[in-house]
Amino acid sequence: MKISILDDYHDTLRTLACFDTLRGHEVEIWNDHVQDTDRLAERLRETEALVLIRERTQIQAPLLERLGKLQLISQRSVYPHIDIGACTRLGIIVSSNMHAGSPSYATAELTWGLILAAMRQIPQQVASLKAGHWQSGVGSGLRGKTLGIFGYGRIGAVVAGYGRAFGMKVLVWAREGSLARAEADGHAVAASKAAFFAESDIISLHMRQVEATRGIVTAGDLAAMKPTALIVNTSRAPLIAPGALVEALRAGRPGMAAVDVFEQEPVRDIDHPLLGMANVVATPHIGYVAREEYEIQFADIFDQIVAYGAGKPINVVNPDALGVRRP
Repeated sequence: MKISILDDYHDTLRTLACFDTLRGHEVEIWNDHVQDTDRLAERLRETEALVLIRERTQIQAPLLERLGKLQLISQRSVYPHIDIGACTRLGIIVSSNMHAGSPSYATAELTWGLILAAMRQIPQQVASLKAGHWQSGVGSGLRGKTLGIFGYGRIGAVVAGYGRAFGMKVLVWAREGSLARAEADGHAVAASKAAFFAESDIISLHMRQVEATRGIVTAGDLAAMKPTALIVNTSRAPLIAPGALVEALRAGRPGMAAVDVFEQEPVRDIDHPLLGMANVVATPHIGYVAREEYEIQFADIFDQIVAYGAGKPINVVNPDALGVRRP
């Protein structure tokens, strides 16, 4: 099969052990990021199987309709960037392992790294030292503080465990079933969403981005946080109402933010408001960008291609496409 891989920024995939799975196929890897429909249509015109790295590229109907040879899109995790309806209409199968049984430890670890970096002002202290100065301020420790976990799924549970190891009180707010799991794990459950935001010293968001969670953190929620508090988002930017985080930080509640995700990615504008704030630690969506995580993810993605080639597609999210013949 002719396989195309988009957005492999650092040409990493060919160095993974699992890449050998694609031996015998014609594989073309693109290391830049392109969203222009005409350029993508030209690049992918011979492609039969398309590999996507998360949501780096939007795959919508105007592009899909020009890819007459495309049979399969293989990726991992959620797929808000793919027009599933257009894929089904055109007979293009989308395979995506939702990894329901395994957390992304890489994302959980980055979350904790951001918490430490923000609370101890590590980026600011490093910048001060490199600029020829000494200490630039006084940070805050974690022991004895309240860690709020908003969304107690696979990653949220791991981060909660890190908080416990650091001597923090863990406070959870989530769906009813998730709250029951949190209680079973020995964590406290907030009396209400309002109490959760008011009582937490650090809040970390751990939810999927679906229609029900879009904007689930409101301007009012942020305004209820302590002026010394930190909010961390390594999940998805649209969980917070548009523009609300910047305004809340300017108003001083919460006092700090650490983010790995943005409303529009990639961020190329050095004047982005979050990047100019001294009370923000920001990283370029690297939660899952670790070699070990790549091996796990792309083993699944490449296995989906092999399964399709064998006539037994797996992890199909649009089964109605199986009965559609490509024109």
